[in-house]
Amino acid sequence: MRLVDRERPAGVGLADLVGLAVRRNPRRAHLLVSSVLGKHVPTDPRLVYGAGLLLGRLVRARLRPEPLGAALLAEALAHQDGAAVALRDAHKKGPHAPLQAVVFGYAETATALGHAVADALGDAYYLHSTRRPVPGFTPYGAFEEEHSHATSHLILPADPLAFGRDAPVVLVDDELSTGTTALNTIRALHAVRPRRHYIVAALVDLRDDAAQAATRALAAELGARIDTVSLAAGRVELPAGILPEGQRLVASLSHDERRTGGAAHAVRRVDIGWPDDLPDGGRHGFRPGDGRRLGKELPAMAGRLAAALPAGRRRVLVLGFEELMYAPLRLAEALADARPDLRVRYSTTTRSPVLAIDDPGYAIRTRLVFPAHDDPADGPGERYAYNVARGFDAIVLVVDDVGDTPALAAGLLPRLAEIADVLLVTVPAHRRQSR
Repeated sequence: MRLVDRERPAGVGLADLVGLAVRRNPRRAHLLVSSVLGKHVPTDPRLVYGAGLLLGRLVRARLRPEPLGAALLAEALAHQDGAAVALRDAHKKGPHAPLQAVVFGYAETATALGHAVADALGDAYYLHSTRRPVPGFTPYGAFEEEHSHATSHLILPADPLAFGRDAPVVLVDDELSTGTTALNTIRALHAVRPRRHYIVAALVDLRDDAAQAATRALAAELGARIDTVSLAAGRVELPAGILPEGQRLVASLSHDERRTGGAAHAVRRVDIGWPDDLPDGGRHGFRPGDGRRLGKELPAMAGRLAAALPAGRRRVLVLGFEELMYAPLRLAEALADARPDLRVRYSTTTRSPVLAIDDPGYAIRTRLVFPAHDDPADGPGERYAYNVARGFDAIVLVVDDVGDTPALAAGLLPRLAEIADVLLVTVPAHRRQSR
């Protein structure tokens, strides 16, 4: 497999932003493993949030042209001292006029990325799709993601009028391979509430000429403008027969990764004081006012977490939970700011099955396997945490209360306790009666 660059809007190429791994998936052989998403690879949270804000600046440029200032991304990816903080701050604190939009992120990988794009716009209503049906919320719509291992997405806004307001719609995903998922979404949204302007934003754009033509054709069919922005664009060159070859490789190298046999470390619960009426993310909608309130609450929450860390622990992983990516990202960011003596990294668990190979040139070095712990609608199944099995002496696991179950206590928690001391942070899941 080979990455070939096309446009480089942020001054970096595909190889700077993604690595390659082999999927355990009969639909697609390869997985692009992002170096700035914080899903499969533990990453400096300031780099993750800063890259999302930078993508939001590219979206802003389609709504209102303004200077981009993208050079800091390359410096942050090169791990230059202070560059991740400078990248984040350049796009978080600039004097940018708020722009109205409806921003929609894709579960599970782009829930925090979409939220960062919304933050960059300043006056955006944010919502992400979900694979978790929630009592009390009527679906606004649903769509399919054909290549995924888990295909069905639900749209469950607490306020359908806010989601359906007359404003540009921004669709955010971690990658565009064919663009089919985005086009399916635009069709579904347009059928309920037609808009005049859609923007599809992704960290990397891998569409070929035919896929780009399909986007233009849909725009003409709907009588709408559809723009596409990304930090880098190009293509993945795949050899013939890669799908069956990938399946043979997975079968030959798979082994049981459920237990490491390590000694158990301590597991403690920490109440960081997340307010009951503050949404934990965008599953049911997140307004600019919610973001301002979160910004005020974060320093105190990070302070409580820092005070709970065992003495002498310096290599800290903040681990989110599937779709719950934004709250742990911002908590990790605030902890890193509050305690510069710590090496804070951020990633999340996932549904995505990937082959792990412990080789320096491969993107997925280690894999933890554990059972689902939030009573998912599609039934019990395996979940995964990648690249977390070494390099940390404290792990902060952030889940919502729906996922804080006996299955968690019997599954993921003891797996993490084989690696390092564990602090369990539970935040209240957004419920209709809390708003």
